[in-house]
Amino acid sequence: MRTPRSGTRIDLRSDGTMVSIASIGASLRSLRTDGRDLVVPFAADAIRPGFRGATLAPWPNRVIDGRYRFGGVERQLALTEPSRGHALHGLATWRDWRVVGSDATSVELALEIEPSDGYPWRLDVRTTYALTARGVTQHVRVESLDDRRAPWGTGPHPYVVAGPSPLEAWTLELPASAVQTVTDDRLVPVALEDVSVDAERFDFRRARVLGDVRIDHAFTGLARDDAGMAAVVVRDPAGTGVEVRWDAACPWVQIHTADLPGADRAIGHRAGLAVEPMTCAPGALDEDLLGYEAGLVTLEPGAVHEASWTIAAA
Repeated sequence: MRTPRSGTRIDLRSDGTMVSIASIGASLRSLRTDGRDLVVPFAADAIRPGFRGATLAPWPNRVIDGRYRFGGVERQLALTEPSRGHALHGLATWRDWRVVGSDATSVELALEIEPSDGYPWRLDVRTTYALTARGVTQHVRVESLDDRRAPWGTGPHPYVVAGPSPLEAWTLELPASAVQTVTDDRLVPVALEDVSVDAERFDFRRARVLGDVRIDHAFTGLARDDAGMAAVVVRDPAGTGVEVRWDAACPWVQIHTADLPGADRAIGHRAGLAVEPMTCAPGALDEDLLGYEAGLVTLEPGAVHEASWTIAAA
């Protein structure tokens, strides 16, 4: 039997919740509970649309111009976002991850990142998807197999779906006090500012309707509960919703209203809201670029780093 274009398909089912994982990019292909989609799905035999549902590693978001300095050495990555001239979302998103273990409610996939000119470190990356009562939890674990310090970052790329209404009618609750402003054309980081710099666009600390706002920005200064968890909640006027929760390993979250000029909802235009917990900010790989704490993880030889997040019906 031919392998689907999105890679090996792994389906998990339990108590009305169904999850499908695609091995290319260790991608969350679909997530349904109580008969409704919680994320924008894609067909198993389709080439994954962009980065929808992918696991981002060894960095999330953008390395500006594909250039970065780490440990005093400047390096150049391949440019994987040609329209803006950046290296986007790491090295793992189009790799075929190995399935190393599974049962009815969980699956573990693994990928070894081999040294290359642009990223000369060897890492063992593992991710586990496990069903919860109303959704799915993803856990990412990396172990450095290198003998030198390595820069590391990770995060997911789901487009959540609050319900049947268009995105403009959904309410967003985003407990972030700071936003990374960027240039309009290439999304190059400019500054870290209070969300009040453009409250109508950025301040969703109190839940309110998204309307026609367009966002493709990273947020931090996250309010957390007593367990150290942060959460974004998106709700539909019909009463349904989605919550994305994540642990303290991710001090940042990227929000994107999925604007595709000239396209329609059938191919993804504003069909879902990207909610991407991240261990580091856009541009964090470059020690010279940002003048504030960006969350970049430095892996010592043999070190392990872990992060996790949950997507569930709200």
